Amino acid sequence: MDNKQRKKIITSRLKKRYAKEKAFRLMGLGAVFSALFMLAVLFSSIIGNGYSVFQQTFIRLEIVFNADFIDPDGNRDHEALSQADYGGLVKKSLRSAFPDVKRRREKKALYKIISPGAPFELREMVLNNPDLVGTTQKIWLPADDDIDMLMKGYINRDVEESDRRVKDNQIEWIDRLIAKGDIKKSFNTTFFTHGDSREPELSGILGAAAGSFYTMIITLLLSFPIGVITAVYLEEFAPKNRLTDIIEVNINNLAAVPSIVFGLLGLAVFLGFFGLPRSAPLVGGLVLTLMTLPTIIISSRVALQSVPPSIRDAALGVGASKMQSIIHHVLPLALPGMLTGTIIGLSRALGETAPLLMIGMVAFIVDIPGGFFDPSTALPVQIYLWADSPERAFVERTSAAIMVLLTFLILMNGLAVWLRNKFERRW
Repeated sequence: MDNKQRKKIITSRLKKRYAKEKAFRLMGLGAVFSALFMLAVLFSSIIGNGYSVFQQTFIRLEIVFNADFIDPDGNRDHEALSQADYGGLVKKSLRSAFPDVKRRREKKALYKIISPGAPFELREMVLNNPDLVGTTQKIWLPADDDIDMLMKGYINRDVEESDRRVKDNQIEWIDRLIAKGDIKKSFNTTFFTHGDSREPELSGILGAAAGSFYTMIITLLLSFPIGVITAVYLEEFAPKNRLTDIIEVNINNLAAVPSIVFGLLGLAVFLGFFGLPRSAPLVGGLVLTLMTLPTIIISSRVALQSVPPSIRDAALGVGASKMQSIIHHVLPLALPGMLTGTIIGLSRALGETAPLLMIGMVAFIVDIPGGFFDPSTALPVQIYLWADSPERAFVERTSAAIMVLLTFLILMNGLAVWLRNKFERRW
């Protein structure tokens, strides 16, 4: 074989190799762009369904706070004011606004354009300001969720009446309110300041957010010190023998255990054996601590291993003890990596649902938890509960809660990246 033929064969093989490399590069780029496209579709779907929750429909009614009706004794007694029939005030105001509505069935339909929570808002107003008794006020009250969906365009008024939740006469009344300027869409503060509710227009994420906050506090206070101490012992003090090998293997295996297993463990140990309160952030924090410990231990050990041995040798060479060299020199240098692993572990715990379901944090909780022992739920569980509700208004609240949860997760992961880049030392 002469040189010309040999050169031709080599050139042909090089072309094939370059073609394969190019195809592999294109496959990689295709995979990346496909993932980004699907991620964009996911985010656009969530945002498209959830952005409208930040506005809520309100109806202005002229409420007559009749003293004979609310406080007939005139004592302004708190108990008497709280037990008054504020629903009757709302109904009377609606009848005054639409005097042409006479039939009983039409009146029932009329009353449904206002949220069932409107009487409770009136009661709170009177309890906070008893001077309202005996006056007439124009007050903006939340509309029913179906009316809210109509105003936001989710209910098509052009379809047959039997195929939609809002009837023709209700649409007519809404149009009359629009013409008079007595209906509007405003920023939905309820979504951020209230707990869960059976009525979509009255439900919010504050209770779930508070439950997640207390749960994360317990998780951080327990998992970080225990994880760091365990990593320091295994990396700096533990002898290399069969026992420590078994411990290391089990820690690595625990990091891959499904989260629901930790929920079952918490159900059996913390609730069944120790008798801790069900559906409390304390138990949720303990369960999530067990789940995040392997991640924190592994990341902390890697951070300790990244510190050069010369740092330890130099500290020992100037007379420091082993403990002093670790506390004063090794730990400060490894701390950024430990914090990064901790934040990543906490962000994973923040999005967990299965272990919290097992310990009862799926309960319907209306009140905002005030401590670690109060019954509560968490943001992922709240999303799970709302996603199971059939009302269209809960769909937008589910998507909006997902947006809030994703925002927290992105911020926590961004903080982890920032800490790593800011404090990371390259040797």
